Amino acid sequence: MDLKQLEYFVRVAELGSFTKAALALDVAQPALSRQVRLLEVELRQNLLIRNGRGATPTDAGKLLLEHGRGILHQVERAREELGRVRGALAGRVAIGLPPSLARVMTVPLTRAFRAQLPEASLSISEGLSATMQEWLHTGRLDIAVLYNAAPAPDIEITPLMEEELLLVQPRPPGLAEEPPPPPVPLAEVAALPLVIPSRPNALRMHVEAEMAAIGLRPTVALEIDGVSAILDLVADGAGAALLSRQAVISSIRPSAYRMRPTEPRLRTRVSLATSSQRPATLTQRATLDLITQVRAELGL
Repeated sequence: MDLKQLEYFVRVAELGSFTKAALALDVAQPALSRQVRLLEVELRQNLLIRNGRGATPTDAGKLLLEHGRGILHQVERAREELGRVRGALAGRVAIGLPPSLARVMTVPLTRAFRAQLPEASLSISEGLSATMQEWLHTGRLDIAVLYNAAPAPDIEITPLMEEELLLVQPRPPGLAEEPPPPPVPLAEVAALPLVIPSRPNALRMHVEAEMAAIGLRPTVALEIDGVSAILDLVADGAGAALLSRQAVISSIRPSAYRMRPTEPRLRTRVSLATSSQRPATLTQRATLDLITQVRAELGL
């Protein structure tokens, strides 16, 4: 049984589409279809039901999918074990980070990865939590850092830290450094025009849920998906924002903003997520430890 054919079949079966699988694997769709068909010919069974909506595994396909995941994982483990004989873990790890943390963690995490896993390769992508959760499902990511991750049967979640959301407004001209300002009642925040991400962004959903708990809803001035764009608009006077302190201090001009806590406090959970369908390799486990280590070193 050809391992590449098996990998192609597993990806098509998981994504339910030859088109999506070709994009994820970065191969031409005709070549992908041909290799899967050759696997079916070799096994003398139809593995997929092809239709206009995509592809779904047959009973034989479901059985092979179960075995195929384990086989591919064992192959990756074998490569890692051989790498350990040479004295280092190997393999590729794809990580997804939310934009606010990507600015802070990308450089120190890359340095630590190169120092401790020199034989391995690293890929880092930025994305919103909902998007990255889908990327975990499709195999585009091995590890994702998610805000307020909801339990799901296909992902494993490990708490990483908590972040407080602060009310971010333009700093008035001539205002010098001031002592820590008092918290702003959440009812007052709800009345302010907010520049906020669109649904189903995890931050947006969290803010709406906290305000709904006291019978209010946010006043949305603009929906913008991007921390840099949100901060630019706040500086321009388009409205206020609710962001983490780290998102502001890692911006180009942190001194342009005034940050104030809310009452009650808005706290978001940040978690490490991996796919439960693909057990983590030794290299991926080492990378999970590295993320936790870098977070602690940065004081996040």
